[in-house]
Amino acid sequence: MSKEHRPSLPDLSKVATTAEIAIPSDPLLRVIGQDEAVKLARISAKQRRNLLLVGPPGTGKSMIAQALALHLPRPTEEIRVVHNPENPERPLIEVKKEEEVRREYASREFASGDLIDPKNAPINVAERLGYRCRNCGTYSSFKERYCPKCQKPKAGDAGTAGNPFGDLMSSLLESSMSVPGMSNIPTGKERVTTTRNRFGKEEVVVFERTGEMIRVLDQDALEKRRELEKQSPRKVIVPLDRNPFVFATGASETELLGDVRHDPYGGHAQLGTQPFDRVVPGAIHEAHQGVLFIDELSHLGNLQRFILTAMQERRFPISGRNPQSSGASVKVDMVPCDFVFVGACNIQDLEQILAPLRSRINGNGYEVLVKTAMEDTQENEARLAQFVAQEIIFDGKIPHASMPAVWAIIKEARRRAKDLDHHTHSLTLRLRELGGLIRAAGDIAIHDGSPLIDEGHIALAIKRSRTVEEQIKERYGSYTRGLGTDLSSAQKEKSPYYFWNEHSGDDQMFH
Repeated sequence: MSKEHRPSLPDLSKVATTAEIAIPSDPLLRVIGQDEAVKLARISAKQRRNLLLVGPPGTGKSMIAQALALHLPRPTEEIRVVHNPENPERPLIEVKKEEEVRREYASREFASGDLIDPKNAPINVAERLGYRCRNCGTYSSFKERYCPKCQKPKAGDAGTAGNPFGDLMSSLLESSMSVPGMSNIPTGKERVTTTRNRFGKEEVVVFERTGEMIRVLDQDALEKRRELEKQSPRKVIVPLDRNPFVFATGASETELLGDVRHDPYGGHAQLGTQPFDRVVPGAIHEAHQGVLFIDELSHLGNLQRFILTAMQERRFPISGRNPQSSGASVKVDMVPCDFVFVGACNIQDLEQILAPLRSRINGNGYEVLVKTAMEDTQENEARLAQFVAQEIIFDGKIPHASMPAVWAIIKEARRRAKDLDHHTHSLTLRLRELGGLIRAAGDIAIHDGSPLIDEGHIALAIKRSRTVEEQIKERYGSYTRGLGTDLSSAQKEKSPYYFWNEHSGDDQMFH
């Protein structure tokens, strides 16, 4: 780790509790013991390189991937699917830069007008929209057809006295009140069109019923709406403001590669939903300009070849993936998916990763074997203390730990490094399980009403965090004896597992 990135570690001789330990603001500095992986993650973020992290669960692979994403620049593009009037089943792709998006959103907000309370609207407008009773002047919800005070009909659809052109102008403007594809702009049919004098000039004003409020559209807002009307309907599938870290499991092709939803009406113009509006992005598209992280990469199987294609082309089409769906005939070409790929797997799963995919990662990135233990030094003990403080703060439900408790955790980290990975004079980096131990000790402290986690809570948590197999061995001496005690004579005769254990000698896996 370069000097400028090295955090100031706590002096454990001067610390009383973990509350005094500072947590680094840089998420990569919160990764404990994986210096080489962190260094390569920094390079990957700066140079947009791919990364393959190999090692057992709980060693910080997903944490490295998330921290890498936070070191990337913010996304600067928004991806939209646009209705294609010439061929609706082949929607078009539109990529907008940040400046255009901000400008357009500001324009839409301007076109949406202002919201006012019905009491602040002209009296005749409030009456015609159904908010004010014409008989007693009481204001109430437009949903109430009868005045709650005088119990008479509110007569919200009264005539247009005072504006002889009101009805004519309402009919002329009726068709211009809805903007296809702009769902954030109200399109209610309940409205009143009138005129007003402003700065010595008469202008058209439209009052729309919007829930319990009234939306006012002046001349400028109406003109903006007409401009927006000229655009083809569109749908944002990858917004500008988004999380740059996308965690994909690859449980299905739809989740990973996108899909087109089914419509029982087949996208009929009057009854169904247009094809462009049924397009669903995949994780590879949502990760555009960010990080696509796939844990247990080998579980993707043949889907790995699609990841490879997306990495090569930086674009991948979205199409309907269910042959029985109306979306099967819809396809959107050239959808951007320029992401930094971070994959993770266990050592035994390496051979199940496609060779071309590994070649692609190596050709534009790095492969890292993460560490399972680090040398037992004062510096690394301080890092482990920092880890304890991080787990407590990020959990948010347990108290801080005393220094004797921290030393008890460090002692347990030594034991686990020796027992699990056969490393002497080392501290374990299987930190997920160690984090579980800290939370268990914190729960015990909460139950006891203690303001701090102490070494006694750690000792009890160590005992409670043992696996079931370890508990069976302690109670019965071996897994076989425990199984024999738990089974009835009928179960013993039928259970193949009991037969196997009885005839394979004492179970060596627990000795």
